[in-house]
Amino acid sequence: MTVVAFHAHPDDEVLLTGGTLARLAAHGRRVVIVVACAGMGPAESGAVRLAELAASAQVLGAARVVHLGYADSGHGPVLYPDPPGRTRFARAGLDEAAGRLAAILREEHAQLLLSYDAAGGNGHRDHVRVHEVGARAAELARVRVLEATLPREPAAGLLAAARGLRLVVRMGGPDRPAVLGTPRADITHRVSVRKYAGRKQAALAAHRSQVEGRGRSARLFRVLTRLPAPAFGLLLGREWFTEPGAAGDPRK
Repeated sequence: MTVVAFHAHPDDEVLLTGGTLARLAAHGRRVVIVVACAGMGPAESGAVRLAELAASAQVLGAARVVHLGYADSGHGPVLYPDPPGRTRFARAGLDEAAGRLAAILREEHAQLLLSYDAAGGNGHRDHVRVHEVGARAAELARVRVLEATLPREPAAGLLAAARGLRLVVRMGGPDRPAVLGTPRADITHRVSVRKYAGRKQAALAAHRSQVEGRGRSARLFRVLTRLPAPAFGLLLGREWFTEPGAAGDPRK
């Protein structure tokens, strides 16, 4: 069985699906990580971020990493012009981007695509586009899709606390306010990954430019990577998914 995990940027593969990917790989599944964007960096080349993604993927046990070739769209009210030779992911044509992803799904003979919920988890324009492109690609390639999410009720409280501590920034654009998670009743899959929390934490630490950087996200990453392993497992030892069209009957 081959599973393709589609994400917006390097490091996204860890936070919502890292434990699931490590668990799948440990059980002999072929795991392929696809990112739409290489992340922001010098001249927006993304070389450092993609190298860190490769290191993270190795920790998680993924067999292959693919960059679709788009540029990070950033967050906030302004969508900046495209960098030379690149299209910002938020501007990518839906069928064009979905076609690139569907080609990988077919090449890999994938049985499952992991994507994001309709709000992209945090309202970031690239994350929302991952949901849209992932849904269309799964339709084109006729592949089952599970959308990574969080239970909305506790997630809202955690987000409020993190914002109070200035550990995160609001990612929603002017017409896409940040919405976090999915109502519990609509979550179809709950995956226990505490056994793989050490790999998940090590994979996050592999994104050194983000952990050692500046800003609120970097502070949050430093907190997470410095937690004792049992505490990290308690905090991030479960992952959640919704299956479009399935009844909200959570399975372990």
